[in-house]
Amino acid sequence: MGGPGWPAVLAVALVGLVVAPLLPGLWLTLTPAAHASVWAALWADPQWPQALQATLTSALLGTALACALTAGAATHLYPSATWLRLQRRLPLLLAVPHAAFAVGLAFLLAPSGWLARLVAPVAGWAAPPAWVTVQDPHGLALALALALKESFFLLWVLMAVLAEQATARHLLLARSLGYSPAQVWRVVLWPQVLPRLAWPLAAVLAYSLSVVDMALVLGPGNPPTVAVLAWRWLGDPSPDTQAQGAAAALVLLCLWAALASAAWALWRGWRVWQRRATPSGIRADVVTWVHTAWQVGVVPWFGVGAALVALLALWSVADGWFFPALWPQGLTLRHWQAADVAPLLTTLWLAAAASTVCLPVALAWLEWGPQRANAVLYLPLVLPALPLAAGQYTTLLHTGLDGTATGLLWAHLLWVLPYTVLTLVGPYRALDPRLLTTARALGLTRWQACLRVKWPLLLRPLCAAAAVGFAVSVAQYLPTQIAGGGRFVTVTTEAVNLSAGGHRSVLAVQALFQVALPLAAFACASAWPRWATRHRLGVR
Repeated sequence: MGGPGWPAVLAVALVGLVVAPLLPGLWLTLTPAAHASVWAALWADPQWPQALQATLTSALLGTALACALTAGAATHLYPSATWLRLQRRLPLLLAVPHAAFAVGLAFLLAPSGWLARLVAPVAGWAAPPAWVTVQDPHGLALALALALKESFFLLWVLMAVLAEQATARHLLLARSLGYSPAQVWRVVLWPQVLPRLAWPLAAVLAYSLSVVDMALVLGPGNPPTVAVLAWRWLGDPSPDTQAQGAAAALVLLCLWAALASAAWALWRGWRVWQRRATPSGIRADVVTWVHTAWQVGVVPWFGVGAALVALLALWSVADGWFFPALWPQGLTLRHWQAADVAPLLTTLWLAAAASTVCLPVALAWLEWGPQRANAVLYLPLVLPALPLAAGQYTTLLHTGLDGTATGLLWAHLLWVLPYTVLTLVGPYRALDPRLLTTARALGLTRWQACLRVKWPLLLRPLCAAAAVGFAVSVAQYLPTQIAGGGRFVTVTTEAVNLSAGGHRSVLAVQALFQVALPLAAFACASAWPRWATRHRLGVR
């Protein structure tokens, strides 16, 4: 919908202020990795082989399991009443930030966690078993956390695609021709849906490769993953070590490009095989077995997010909880009363400011910006976050904004803005353009038509986009740590720091703060349109 004139120039300029300053910083950050001696030092580092192996294992296994969970749920639940229930609950699961999810999973899976306490009376354990269930050297716990958390995101995208009328018509037509549900998905739906999931899958892979907060909670400790190793090296005062960190960050970019290319090649091969295969190529006994497995396994998968939040809530009020007791010895509110609320307040103003800034910028971009450039806007979502955060810091360092509130806010915008646009783009395009045409025919300017007709009709998607932007800002760990220079403590950074050895009840309180903020934002986003409609706020 872009057009000439000052509104289009303003839209491009606003987005450019968010994205463009990153480019010189990224160049300056990665330039030291151009020297051969840096790469020789990287390959010779004794931590590097194990870090690379743990990164590949956690990223590939986590992404593959997330895809399998999403594909299995869609294939065997859509369309059904269970699918609709999952669709209603999914925003609550998405609202749980990654770090809080990792903390809850650690409370569940740790050798002294709740699952071990549940088994202890049967196994006769008087002390926690000597098992490495979290922070294992291969990153398996991290892979499990990534699979569960990222499957919610993939389901959210898939539900939006399946809600389109064309997809529903194709499903109905294929079923009327006698195809089984598995055949419908393999022959009709997946060939249409998978290309639409290319960017979300690339985003999941990029996040899995460069995740730091979840890796610090669940990943291997020594050596850590490549992302954690690079993050530590980039923060080292030695220029040689910083150059080694830049090389490791560049490796993450190369790994993402190589794995994405391999996935694209597999997709092309699958398309060739799919065209040659007959619709009856799936054996009935295999379909029945998979369907039964999903009926057994999908119920606990639905409840995993709620279970982890409940476990965090229980730990936050526990007054002494020693292994192998299944329940705390008593309940107390003293951990809440003594909680440090400074990280909560910092997170609140930062997330509110980021979502408030991004919403009008996203509207200007969708209304007047060049929509063909959306792919550039989405790049922060599909590229590993560590090199981008390091490039941001270099830019802030050269402009004197490092460690300032302005610099920290700008650092968050790079991720909040793409998610805001991604949330709004579907409803924005789906709105009947004849409404705007009619408003223009009645004498309104385009700005007036948007302000008085178009945007009020999009109040619900606008509130949802603001809530998504708020939640994305709350969950940011790397930009807060790097751009903030350690001067700003949010609930996310505090929870990750406490996970290294802090009191579990204090950690649970901070993790619940992290969960409560996005949930409150989504609750407000749901309630505000109803209140505005009831009181006819700005609507005639």
